[in-house]
Amino acid sequence: MSLIGHDTPLTLHPPITQRHVEGEVAHCVGGVISPILSNIYLHRLDSFVETVLIPEYTRGVLRAANPQYLQTRSAIVEARKRGDRPLARALRTQLRSLPSKDLHDPGYRRLRYTRYADDVLLGFAGPKTEAEAIKARLATFLRDDLKLQLSQTKTLVTHARTSAARFLGYEITVQHTDTRITQGRRATNGRIGLRVPLDVIKNKCAPYLKGGQPARQPHLHNHDDHTIITTFGAKYRGIIGYYLLAGDVWRLNRLRWVMETSMLKTLAGKHDSTVTKMARKYKATIDTPHGPRICFQHSIDRGQGRKPLVARFGGIPLKRQRNAVLTDREAQPAPPRRKELITRLLANRCEICASTDQVQVHQVRKLADLDTAGHPPPTWANIMANRRRKTLVVCGACHDNIHTGQPTATLTQ
Repeated sequence: MSLIGHDTPLTLHPPITQRHVEGEVAHCVGGVISPILSNIYLHRLDSFVETVLIPEYTRGVLRAANPQYLQTRSAIVEARKRGDRPLARALRTQLRSLPSKDLHDPGYRRLRYTRYADDVLLGFAGPKTEAEAIKARLATFLRDDLKLQLSQTKTLVTHARTSAARFLGYEITVQHTDTRITQGRRATNGRIGLRVPLDVIKNKCAPYLKGGQPARQPHLHNHDDHTIITTFGAKYRGIIGYYLLAGDVWRLNRLRWVMETSMLKTLAGKHDSTVTKMARKYKATIDTPHGPRICFQHSIDRGQGRKPLVARFGGIPLKRQRNAVLTDREAQPAPPRRKELITRLLANRCEICASTDQVQVHQVRKLADLDTAGHPPPTWANIMANRRRKTLVVCGACHDNIHTGQPTATLTQ
């Protein structure tokens, strides 16, 4: 739970966690339904905050003017009347460093509240003592009415101008700068800012790194190129889409480079090629609302006037989108997954010479048997070893050559 604002922004990191609620009402049901049960169970917390705390800690229409700001502004007017321009410029600079409103106005308070499942955020403008009182009131209500324990170690009170609150994977802070002027005024001060946490970038990059460098993903080598690019592209697109509201979404450029390099190394490892060749093969330029962008894509022509099936990685401008909306695709029942061997048989293509004549399956008992195929190993043994498959779809002629020890044709790409 977090309290943030202009004057005394606070961070009350979640007093309620999903495991707390599950421990009370949802542990035996499972994690899938726990967000729904959280909404039902925590509705009483919503009502308490909205009907009791918010009316009590919200008063005043506007903050009172800052007397020092008014005095400095009057001094500027007097200096200009006397023709003392250097003094007027110095006072103008001083004015830009002063708040125009009284941040400690006792007649002004604001409390805002939002909750998503079991994650709660409160924004409060007021002194720290009152913030601590709000925290105590919440702890009492949770304990007495909902039988939940407020975690004192995780529920922290933090000034949001000098620190940041974590909420739904974002860092939330109150922005302040006296140098950014928009239409003659400081338009940034006091505005809420969203940032991408640095530890999120580090954690998202970790699965694609080995020894601090992007590494290939061997578990994807058995998939086709379209599936590999789709897999990397979907994960990258999901992360970027979630953080497009952040003012520093450009920091995810590090993740883009790591995932892109890992994908190209995976493709290179699959084809026994190089990253440069894979990049040259799949690089493309697409149009975006922010101009052309480079991406990597693979297309499958489906014929009969149908649009090609396109797998794409990248091409998303890392620029903040204030109106970005997270749109979840409607869940569709997954079709039964076809066995990989059946898919290869239905392709009706020899995996050695690309012939379509009398396609059959050659099989070995175990991969270790490939070591006895000869030195150097024949073409068919190399193909099976590289794919880590005990089966190989071949035409009748190649199958006969394998069993008679005769050389087979060269693999056709």
